[in-house]
Amino acid sequence: MTTQATFRLPDTIRSRTVDLDGPTHYFDFGGNAEGPLLVAVHGLGGAAWNWAALAPRLTEHARVLAIDLAGHGRTPAGSRRTTVPANRRLLDRFLREVAGEPAVLLGNSMGGAISLLEAAAAPELVRGLVLVDPALPRPLLSRIDARVAANFALMALPGLGEAALSRRRQRLTPEQQVHETLALCCVDPSRIPADILELGIAMAGERAGNEFAATDFLVAARSVVKMLARPKRLNDAMRAVRAPVLLIHGDHDRLVPLRVAQTVARANPGWRFEVAKNIGHVPQLEAPDWTAKVVLDWLQTSVVAGTPA
Repeated sequence: MTTQATFRLPDTIRSRTVDLDGPTHYFDFGGNAEGPLLVAVHGLGGAAWNWAALAPRLTEHARVLAIDLAGHGRTPAGSRRTTVPANRRLLDRFLREVAGEPAVLLGNSMGGAISLLEAAAAPELVRGLVLVDPALPRPLLSRIDARVAANFALMALPGLGEAALSRRRQRLTPEQQVHETLALCCVDPSRIPADILELGIAMAGERAGNEFAATDFLVAARSVVKMLARPKRLNDAMRAVRAPVLLIHGDHDRLVPLRVAQTVARANPGWRFEVAKNIGHVPQLEAPDWTAKVVLDWLQTSVVAGTPA
């Protein structure tokens, strides 16, 4: 069914909701019916709108769907957990019951880790994998951005994390929250198209009155921290993936340092690795033209052409 938005979506986006043990929202960007199906998976605290700058640049050659994971965007957690494993299972159901065919997964940050785990767990559902600044294990002695480290340390502490998020919601409007987040995720947030920024602010405004939003976010954040602190599952998944993989990373990413992607790329020489110059954690928002060019070239040479991993 189609949800009713409180603001006008661009004509190129259809807002839809399906029941997967609870309402599960996604954006349908349409696209070329003869091309591959792409399913985009956002990061921690993000939503389907995070792909709204990139998707229209891909639809001439592919079809694009973008899911709101449980506890994010327009998908309430309800009885579902918002952990990484729980949202991996939700993505699996989405691929089976909504996509209905093997898809190329595009995953950013936490969504990259979830997409990687899904590709390893259900290879029959994944034609290819695009990892955009994915949340993957850090090499030993990697430098950590002080602000990022402080934020995650605070969120990891029961009680203090809840209090900090509550104060932030009281102190900042949805617009200010979006700008603050993008300032951390981007080198230059002004590069994000104005209409996409407006969409993101409107989506944040929808969640402003959600009393469970902070709890859902903290459960997800703590799950990411736990996953990265015990990296065996992610390392096993990287070794198990047989689909073609494109790894994209911004060289000025403060949340997941470039060294993480460089280490992963060296360990997986069959993967294609591209670095976005002077770009932060969300190349799909900050450099959509460059990201689209790289993704389309990889799709043509590695997925459509059937190049083995």
